[in-house]
Amino acid sequence: MKERIRKKFAKLPLSTRIRYSFLVIILPLAFITLLVAISVISSNKRYEDMMNSAVLASEFSVDFKKDYDYETYLVIVGNKTIEESGLDTLIEDANRVVDGIEKLTTSKDNADRLSSVKKYLSNLSSYKERIEENLQEGNRYEDNIEIWENDVQIVTSLVRETIFQYIFFEIREIQQARDAYQKFFVAFLSVMAVLFVGILTAVVYMSYAIPESITKPIREITDVTNQVAGGDLSVRANEYEDVEASVLSDSLNTMIDKINDLLAQVTEEQINLREAELELLQAQINPHFLYNTLDTIVWLAEGNRQKEVVEMVKNLSDFFRTSLSRGREMVSLSDELLHVSSYLKIQQVRYQDILDYEVNVDESLYAFQIPKISIQPLVENALYHGIKNKRGLGKITITSEKETDHFNIVIIDDGIGMSSERLTEVRQGLHDATFSPQVGLEKEKKKNMYGLLNVNERIKLKFGNEYGISIDSEYQSGSVVKVRLPYRMEAGE
Repeated sequence: MKERIRKKFAKLPLSTRIRYSFLVIILPLAFITLLVAISVISSNKRYEDMMNSAVLASEFSVDFKKDYDYETYLVIVGNKTIEESGLDTLIEDANRVVDGIEKLTTSKDNADRLSSVKKYLSNLSSYKERIEENLQEGNRYEDNIEIWENDVQIVTSLVRETIFQYIFFEIREIQQARDAYQKFFVAFLSVMAVLFVGILTAVVYMSYAIPESITKPIREITDVTNQVAGGDLSVRANEYEDVEASVLSDSLNTMIDKINDLLAQVTEEQINLREAELELLQAQINPHFLYNTLDTIVWLAEGNRQKEVVEMVKNLSDFFRTSLSRGREMVSLSDELLHVSSYLKIQQVRYQDILDYEVNVDESLYAFQIPKISIQPLVENALYHGIKNKRGLGKITITSEKETDHFNIVIIDDGIGMSSERLTEVRQGLHDATFSPQVGLEKEKKKNMYGLLNVNERIKLKFGNEYGISIDSEYQSGSVVKVRLPYRMEAGE
């Protein structure tokens, strides 16, 4: 039953649960306050009525008997007329007090006493009328004195005694009511204390349980969003019974899935774009080299150096044949070395006074795969930015290093080298610049790094970020470029 209530409560909207939580706290307190108010108002009303009754009774003149007896005697002896006496006023005042008390009294005995007082006052009125009649007839002094002594004085005594009894019993009832109220109040306070402790316990529990049921899913969803913001897209929000939390968690999970899909799509598009940029750069490099080579062939032909022209054309044919490689992106290391050797032979004809080279690569590595046109751009970079800037003959050496899980192709030149500042820029470009003239280092600084970035990016795209180019250089001493590659054979071999 408890679990069913909890689940039903959890499925309520957040605003409804908050309203219920307030009602659970407010309604018991309002109930207690209402009980206290009703009890206090009822007790105060009863006490006030009894006090008002006693106060009105006290207004009944304590000298009523003395005043009425004396006024009656003065009328009898002829010192005052009925009209001049205060008998009617005394009777009216007494009746007014009794009528007011009757409206307030709740005791049957006191109500009976008040009825007796009204009868006594009525008798006094009739005695007054008899005395008045006797006075009108004359010579009835003795009869009036007898009425005064045997009737009037006795009845006024009864009125006084009855009023005193009324006040006594009314005061006693006030005391009894006070005692009963005190006992009731003590019992009421005991019950209220127990109820208050119970309600306080329930309020304390619900003040934790209800906010916790609201904030716990929000905290968990917040933790998931923080992890997503930190780059972890493998996390997922839990499923909740709460309406709002369920909507939030479902929306968050859907958003994470869409982000993953978008990232995969963007990554694929970036790879395709970068490959297209690299292919565009290669298309720009090859025509440039072709123009220079054709100029050299023309120059050799004009000098009637036919044997060298034939050799140049053969090397140029080998160069472009290996460049095309029947449309393959990956070639064997032996084909790549043939490609770079053809390039060096062509360039040695053009720069025969300053260029010497040596290719000394372990033949056991020849069968491993490498992205085509990976070594030639590095050799070209060594020639144009190293050897050509040095006075005198320079040498480019291509060698290899075998490691446990990879091998290195090493291009060494003894050209001009580079300053430490320029070396830092090159290393930074290789480390964090994608191959685009508008990304990473500014275009001016990258213009002499296209070959390095081209090769580095293609190797990383094919084999992963742990592979690629590293470089060392010292000004006036030369440079060493290492191409880190995996031991990877062509598929099916």
